[in-house]
Amino acid sequence: MMDRWIAMFSHTGSEIARLSERLGRPPDKIITNLSPGSTNISKNISGDITFANNKPTATDYRRLLNSGDFITMHGWMRVIPGSICREHNIYNLHPGLCTKYPELRGKDPQKRVFENTGTSGGGLKTYSTVGCVLHRAEAEVDFGRTVMERSTNNCYTGPSHLSEALKDMAVDMWEEFINYKLNGVCNASFPLEN
Repeated sequence: MMDRWIAMFSHTGSEIARLSERLGRPPDKIITNLSPGSTNISKNISGDITFANNKPTATDYRRLLNSGDFITMHGWMRVIPGSICREHNIYNLHPGLCTKYPELRGKDPQKRVFENTGTSGGGLKTYSTVGCVLHRAEAEVDFGRTVMERSTNNCYTGPSHLSEALKDMAVDMWEEFINYKLNGVCNASFPLEN
């Protein structure tokens, strides 16, 4: 089990608020690169919020994080230096099935699913399966050892419909994983880690 749960966000923190409600507790520390008083921060988020630089350096991360912290990224739109990823237990959840479709790594995979981006042969790509991948963070965007993956048939009518479904899937996955990491509660649907 981990010492402290640190949750990081760059958008609104609404996923952290939902998780806090479902887990019955907020993170021990919340880090955002938004400005203090930002109107983007969800009104439902609670807990100890620390405001980081907009583009934190390795030195900033070392000041913000402790050894043994369990760190989760919820729309943290910054690449964390490799040295920090190796020193800490940092996890990210990507709302794109990048294990099956590597081209969905990066920003806004939900939109790209419906853009039918061309393949190298010039044809249209169809994404019959969609889902989320929870992985150990590395310095490269949306890479790292997969811890949990969930998928479903793509029966969605557009990016916003898919995005809402993946948000629900993400919260379910995070809840299960955080419960395991913080409380040792496991239903064995993901690979156990050392």
